[in-house]
Amino acid sequence: MNHPLPYAANCSILFTELPLLARPAAARAAGFDAVEFWWPFATAAPADADVEAFAAAVLDAGVRLTALNLAAGDMAGGDRGLISRPGREAEVADSIDIAADLGKRLGTTAFNALYGLRLDGADPQEQDELAVVNLRRAATRLDGDVVLEPLSGVAAYPLRTAADALAVADRVGEPSVRLLADLYHLAVNGEDLAAVIERHADRIGHVQIADAPGRHEPGTGSLPIAEHLAALARAGYGGHVGLEYVPSTTTAASFGWMQEQS
Repeated sequence: MNHPLPYAANCSILFTELPLLARPAAARAAGFDAVEFWWPFATAAPADADVEAFAAAVLDAGVRLTALNLAAGDMAGGDRGLISRPGREAEVADSIDIAADLGKRLGTTAFNALYGLRLDGADPQEQDELAVVNLRRAATRLDGDVVLEPLSGVAAYPLRTAADALAVADRVGEPSVRLLADLYHLAVNGEDLAAVIERHADRIGHVQIADAPGRHEPGTGSLPIAEHLAALARAGYGGHVGLEYVPSTTTAASFGWMQEQS
């Protein structure tokens, strides 16, 4: 089933055989005109030279950076965001400022604000109140949608369903705070994807895909991804679809499903 939605290559999970700054050009060579990244720096407040080098890599490749994660802490070490993390407010503010500058230069329309884990000894209500403050800051500063992503596989991460994320958005009260519909995470968490699209399409700010089980490219699992994307397009979603999957073999070989779909 065909759909008109354009794809963006997530260059934090694809093309990992290359240095990070070489990946936008590799995406362009593979036929993409848009890319997305998790936070591409080692710290929330990188040196100006590092920011400029990243911007240049995207601009020189001739692609648009459609989506960018805010600083999320030590992802390899298990962190999943700073938005609700007490004591990390300065890092959140720094990454928002940098993302705002990059977004204006590189055409970014979606900024993924990973919520952060529940912490032992921290009051969940206080964490949620801090998240509202940080998300309002992001919504005010960023020229695009601030998206909230339900995640699977991390028990301490409190946003697991579309309703969880949209409840946070409702507390923030800013129309630019919306849902990131990652079809893989939602499906693994037991969501009815057709129902999520039917009920919440007008509140979706960004979409990402991977097949389930396995989190590999479409066709390696059992999700009817093309059907869901067609439903999103019919419901009015017109943004990019981020390819956020782990290639089952090589990145280049993992794009075979796109030829079959066209």
